[in-house]
Order: sequence, then C-alpha cells, then structure tokens
Amino acid sequence: MNKVWISLLAVILCTHVHAADHLVLVTIDGLRWQEVFSGYDPELIQHDKYTENKAQLIEQFGGKSAQEKRQKLLPFIWSTIEQRGVLAGNRNRESRASVTNNWWFSYPGYNEILTGRADPNIQSNEAIPNVNITFLEWLHKKPGFKRNIAAFGSWGVFSAIINRERSGIFVNAGLEPAIWPQLSARARFLNELQGQLPIFWEDVRPDAFTYGLAKEYLIQKKPKVLYIALGETDDFAHDEQYHQYLQSAHRSDAILADLWNTLQTIEGYRDNTNLLVTVDHGRGNTAETWPHHASGPALTQFLSKKDHPHKGGIPGSNEIWMAALGPDIKHIGEVSGGATLYQDQVAATALRLLGFTPGDFDKRAGPVIARILRKTDTQ
Repeated sequence: MNKVWISLLAVILCTHVHAADHLVLVTIDGLRWQEVFSGYDPELIQHDKYTENKAQLIEQFGGKSAQEKRQKLLPFIWSTIEQRGVLAGNRNRESRASVTNNWWFSYPGYNEILTGRADPNIQSNEAIPNVNITFLEWLHKKPGFKRNIAAFGSWGVFSAIINRERSGIFVNAGLEPAIWPQLSARARFLNELQGQLPIFWEDVRPDAFTYGLAKEYLIQKKPKVLYIALGETDDFAHDEQYHQYLQSAHRSDAILADLWNTLQTIEGYRDNTNLLVTVDHGRGNTAETWPHHASGPALTQFLSKKDHPHKGGIPGSNEIWMAALGPDIKHIGEVSGGATLYQDQVAATALRLLGFTPGDFDKRAGPVIARILRKTDTQ
C-alpha cells in the first residue's frame, strides 16, 4: 500500500463524520453544582432545621474527601460520565457555567435551555403557553422527526413551556396520566398508582413516575429525541428538607444510570445516542439561602418591595452545571478552567449533535459548545 493510500486511510479513521441518530436531554431541577462536585455540604448536613437522620446520611454519603463523597452521592455521574464524557461547572476548579436570563428561576431557565436564548418577558412560573419556539418544536417539523419527539416532566408547567398545543409534541407532565396508543401494561399501572398517591406538591409528581413513564415510552415508541425533566430536588429544597434533597439527587443519578443502561440494550440506540444533562438554575450558596433562588429583580417583583436583603439576587442562583455522554462527546472528564459555559448554548449543542446547523434554527441562540464535541465542525 503506497503512502498516499496510507495517509488517506488515516484521515478516514481519525475523522469523526457521524452524528448519532438519537438525543436524550435530562434536566434536574435546581440541583446545585456544589453537591455534584463536592458531595453533601457539611454545614447543611449538620443543620438542625434542614436535616434529619444526620448519622445515617453521613454513613451513606460520607467520605474523607470531596471526591469520595461525590462518588457515593452520584455514582453514575462520577463513574460513567466522568470517565467517558464531560462534566463542567465546578467553580472550585475554575470551571464555570451560568444562566443568561435575568430571573434565576425555573420557567425562564427552561425556556433558555430549550430555545437557546433568554426571554426577559418570561417573568413568572405561571403555566402560560410559551410564545417562543423550542428546538424540540423546530425539529418536530423536520423530516423524520414528526411524532418522533417526546417530553416527560415532573412539573405540570412543561406542557406550557413546550407549548404542547401549538408544537404538537407529545408531552406528559405533572399529575396527568400518560396516554398513547397501545399503552403498555406497566404504563397503565403507573397511571393507576399515580392517581392513588397523596399529592405532595401542587402540579408536581414524584420523579419515579416521570421516569417510569418516559422509559415505557422509550421502549415502546422509540423516539429520536426524548426530554426528561426531573423536579424533586428543587421541591425538597424549597421545603427546607436537605436530607430529602440529597436522597432525591441520589435517585436522579440512579435514573441516569438506568436510562443509559436501557439505551444500550435497545437496538438503534446502542452507541447511537448522545445524552445531555443540566439544570434550570442554581440556588443559594449559604445555609441561610440554600432553600431559595432568585435574581435581584425577581426578589423585588415577588416581595413587592425594594428593601430586601439580597439586592443583587441570592448568590449562587445563576450558577449551573452541565454533563454530556455519548459517541459524539469527547472523553474530557471533569473540566478545569476554560471559558464560561452558558445555559443558552444547550439548544445549539443538541442540534449539532443531531447533525443540524443551529443557525438554521435561530441565529440569536447561544453558540455550540464546540470543545466538548468530537466533531469539530461548528457552523
């Protein structure tokens, strides 16, 4: 074989030209980067108001270092994703990720994730149909994607965020039962059980139902794009229950593990699916402020007064983290340093992973996170 053919073969083997056919996006509402990268907060776990069963939690999630603690709290993230994907947002290692919206709470955050840009007019968590087009809705109009996109959320407002009526996307969210043709026996059981349980939060269900129904849909309908929005972590934090927040974070990690393992057992998804994981907002970075999250303007609006103690917002509320795993994701592991990543970059990155040019979706959207992708073409 001559040198020309050897060189050509090397180029072919070393150039990544494939975009995986499937994408799964998972969001974990209000889970702080502090717990993700350092495990439980020593001050919060010892807090008499916020934490029950301290000894049991320390035994379950404790360790001699932040690395050992985070491994126990989030074993899938710190084994599979850290070893084979990317984790960004550990500010202790100068890796930063932030929202760009001016509100620092859920609906503005989810809109930013799904549309690629902040909308200053989204100023509440009310279930108002989103006037903006999400990348899910844009994809839904493309050949091969119609009725091949689905979203499952623990919070009922996702039906409005994705604008189910206008987009035509299958959305199951909040306390509503899941309904699709030829519903599986397990999905019917989950619907029945969900209707029999107490309601813990207004229009929010436990994440086990959200994931259980999403998994059934995945197995049965095999969508090209699946969005799963978990919510318990934020609700337990607002309830000032740090012990429940930690356990919910641990369960969220188990959901990611089961989801990834399930994808690898389904023909067509195995080694052909990229996974993106992120959050809608951060939360307070002290024991006093941990249960809460909001910007200065949001606090002024909600409290109807300008003399609140956090003029610039609750510190930490705008700080997020991101993770990625799949055949088109570089094996970077935990990121140190580098430019700040922004929430408005998720949509473009998702589209690039599916082989689309993000600018065709919305030129105002944040840019692709090119440095985490194996494919270097970022047009």
